[in-house]
Amino acid sequence: MSKFKLDRFDQKLLKVVQADTRRTAQELAGEVGLSPSACLRRLKRMRDEGIIEAEVAIIHPAAIGYQLTILIEVSLERERPDIISDFKKAIRATPEIMQCYYVTGEVDFVLVVAMQDMQAYEKFTHSLLFANKNIRRFNTLVVMDRVKVGFSLPIESDV
Repeated sequence: MSKFKLDRFDQKLLKVVQADTRRTAQELAGEVGLSPSACLRRLKRMRDEGIIEAEVAIIHPAAIGYQLTILIEVSLERERPDIISDFKKAIRATPEIMQCYYVTGEVDFVLVVAMQDMQAYEKFTHSLLFANKNIRRFNTLVVMDRVKVGFSLPIESDV
């Protein structure tokens, strides 16, 4: 069971703002069926409660010189809590890593990395992956085409 309590208006509001956070209170009110001030109060509450984690601009990587998106599967030498914690800390401190998932299965982590080119990736592997004695192996997958990119969740609402 979710720790968050959302009614159908909250769900409708989330569905609208995750598609476009630049909508005015008036536009939100028209789509959700509440007053503009009620929409703004609900959005503030959902931000304060952590339901809305962030509101960001999604930039096309090539527009700022990142020509490659690379997926990296990482297997650690051992799954000790201190090793996992240290690896997570290193990942959080590395700006080229856009996303990191601690997963079940044959690998321990999956990384989504933005790189300018293969030379930058080679340097990255030497500084982060080869240099870490706790990494047993890693596998590189180079993205050929961005078929779907986003963070929108499927939200059903009764409104």
